[in-house]
Amino acid sequence: MTKTTLGTHPFLLGFEQLERLVERTAKSGNEGYPPYNIEQTSDRSYRITLAVAGFGEDDLSITVEDRQLVVRGRMPDDLSERVFLHRGIAGRQFQRSFVLADGVEVRSASMEHGLLHIDLSRPEPENVVQRIEISKG
Repeated sequence: MTKTTLGTHPFLLGFEQLERLVERTAKSGNEGYPPYNIEQTSDRSYRITLAVAGFGEDDLSITVEDRQLVVRGRMPDDLSERVFLHRGIAGRQFQRSFVLADGVEVRSASMEHGLLHIDLSRPEPENVVQRIEISKG
């Protein structure tokens, strides 16, 4: 028996990248740091919130690379000069990735009380009807 994968199913034309997308998401290797929430704020908008206590705006970067939202954090080097008697606040560098669907756009990002908020939206798609003429062979 031959296994039909999602990308090779005869009725799903143009979805070859979906299988690669699922594999890439599974391999992202995101551990539990930093913790985050994803909420739906309306029918067509979302908010990702990451707990980034101790990080400043200059310590964080947000990029979109090949339909993947990537948030990176790196603490300043001056922490190595400090002497901690107890260090319970994680300050390690991180990279957290989220795969975005086609059409999802990053609207804004803001910091508030140690939380990084990233607002996303998906604009309403246009309904296009295209008539295909049949030529005489």
